[in-house]
Amino acid sequence: MKNLWAHPWFRSRYLLALAGGILWACSFPRVGIAGFAWVAPGVLLSAALGKKGWETFRVGYVGGLTHYLISLYWLLCIPYRWHGIPVGPAAGLLALGAFLALFPATWVWLMTPRNSRAVAQPPDADAPPATMNLSPLAETWLSRTLWALWGAAVWVGLEMFLARIFGGFPWDLLGVSQVQLLPLIQIASVTGVYGLSFLAVWFSLSLIAAATVLWRRPGARSIWLLEIALPILTVAVLFNLGLRRLTHETPPGRAVKVTMIQPSIPQTVIWDATAGDARFHDLLRLSAQALSNRTDVLVWPEGAVPRALRYDTNCAVAIMNLAQAYKVWMIVGSDDAEPRPGAKTINEADYFNGCFLISPQGEIAERYVKRNLVIFGEYIPFEHSLPFMKYLTPVPGSYTPGTKAVPFELSDLSARLSVLICFEDTFPHLARADGGAGTDFLVNITNDGWFDDSAAQWQHAFTAVFRAVENGLPLARCSNNGLTCLIDARGRMKEVFRDQHGSVYGPGFLTVEIPVGSRGTEEARTFYNRHGDWCGWTCVALSIARLVCRNWPRRRAQS
Repeated sequence: MKNLWAHPWFRSRYLLALAGGILWACSFPRVGIAGFAWVAPGVLLSAALGKKGWETFRVGYVGGLTHYLISLYWLLCIPYRWHGIPVGPAAGLLALGAFLALFPATWVWLMTPRNSRAVAQPPDADAPPATMNLSPLAETWLSRTLWALWGAAVWVGLEMFLARIFGGFPWDLLGVSQVQLLPLIQIASVTGVYGLSFLAVWFSLSLIAAATVLWRRPGARSIWLLEIALPILTVAVLFNLGLRRLTHETPPGRAVKVTMIQPSIPQTVIWDATAGDARFHDLLRLSAQALSNRTDVLVWPEGAVPRALRYDTNCAVAIMNLAQAYKVWMIVGSDDAEPRPGAKTINEADYFNGCFLISPQGEIAERYVKRNLVIFGEYIPFEHSLPFMKYLTPVPGSYTPGTKAVPFELSDLSARLSVLICFEDTFPHLARADGGAGTDFLVNITNDGWFDDSAAQWQHAFTAVFRAVENGLPLARCSNNGLTCLIDARGRMKEVFRDQHGSVYGPGFLTVEIPVGSRGTEEARTFYNRHGDWCGWTCVALSIARLVCRNWPRRRAQS
């Protein structure tokens, strides 16, 4: 054991940061061990204790980069190759990971005590290296507890920033890893998903505090329990309240029958203009098969229509005829375009990633345009000032974002729904805008076929669970190649489509019944839906306070 610890690699802080990043990544699918999320932040931060300044930032950056390169590996599955090599996807993964890693690095830097210093190694030769020394933390229980709470608040504050900067990328927020702990995630109806992130980080930092007590007082066998007692008690109370919420539900009233088509179209086929007609006819045949049983609403995923619906007569007529023949409402994902004011050529137009509501009479009843676009997937940043950016992505140009939520009224069914396109269901504040009073359920149409049969589909679906819990609304997900499913208002995946081979990625359809008619009053809305990200913004304020407090002693000393 002595020789093992003596090896320079095992004495490296960066190895510990690497371990923290791996644990963090493995708390999400496909590994999906939720408990890792309760220790990973502490492991990451403990690697920096005893150091100062930019070295703590570098340690956090290594751990963050490790996490994102592992958890977002599915970006390499994008079928964009140069001589058979995924140059574009690899560059995108590295660029995105390098950017996102700035956030955990900032957190580690902010939460490392400024007075931290390396302390001599204990005399035990078999003890772990000094990188594990936790002695720089405060001497009192109260100070350590406030430090842990502050650390949780700063983490959430950075997640709030991550969900908004450059359009936002709130993918795999730490709290999402707890998706299978149904009683505990009910707190999201009050705090949003950020409440789960707060709990996990608070507990993780409390473990550091407990280790500090053991380090200073090796004989104190039970005092260290005081360090984790408060977060454990809080989790236990919230778990019990969550159980009560799960068992006290409003009895379902009437229901709307919704059928979702999963065509499982490979992304290479979607990009192939010559294959558009064939895949569209396959989609029509699959839809006719699904409609052999009576349904109220037929949903197609994002990217299902090969050309812009309003400008392709053949596609439009086929869709309108389908709606009329079966007397069914249709929700259809399709590109759209509008000429700009004063346009003189066809190229002077704005292009949209849109969704249409088709009435049973075969008419376009409403249109919604995607508001949050995927960077390098649907828009190219700085494409006019930095033209070389267009070579980093296979998309030929940028879409124009929408500006508002558009409710879809199913008039004869006395029901209202709101649509989220693609990864819009990863944005808590965006789904909240769609889930106001009168909305009966949410629908997400998406195309995760970009990423083959990977963990992306599972990560995406698990994130969507929190939009249902936060707003107290069922959420129906219609995906190109998974997961097509129904999530109820408490976050349970009631039904998940699987093909005849048991795969969630194959073609087929899923019919579900969604309760409606219970959201007509203000009282029916959740606390989160009424008040929004109060928890997140409070943490943002505390993060700013932490930054000020961290730099105040330095400025005071200089003055």
